[in-house]
Amino acid sequence: MAGVAVSTTINGDHVEYLCQPDETLLEVLRDRLGLTGAKEGCGTGDCGACSVIVDNRLVCSCLVLGAEAEGRQVETIEGMAHGDRLHPLQQKFLEHAALQCGICTPGFLIAAKDLLAKNPDPTEEEIRFGLAGNLCRCTGYDKIVRAVQDAASVMRG
Repeated sequence: MAGVAVSTTINGDHVEYLCQPDETLLEVLRDRLGLTGAKEGCGTGDCGACSVIVDNRLVCSCLVLGAEAEGRQVETIEGMAHGDRLHPLQQKFLEHAALQCGICTPGFLIAAKDLLAKNPDPTEEEIRFGLAGNLCRCTGYDKIVRAVQDAASVMRG
């Protein structure tokens, strides 16, 4: 099978890669580009562990072909922190102990970032709805919701 040449932007950096036509964006990120933050939890778009933002839209990278990233803006968990300075969501997840095994955490953080970009002052119900596409088997969801509430408050100033 011939490879597909892709030119895209990932976390603000111009990136070019070759991928197979049937290769998912998740596979490209992890296996070709070494961006292993997004996790494969289910491979069917049901768990949210592989969530990334493509052109300001939250997507499961296991459901997007790598070739579809052509000309797009892709944001992954690796782009959230600025050097050694954690994003407020990352900091609040730590402070609220909103993570345990870590498989779902990158997806929750990306989904929360997307939510707060669209709604900087969400209610608890809106947070729960905004994160409904992400599953966690370890923490329950209360600590995650509290961390997002707290981060939203910090981000609003």
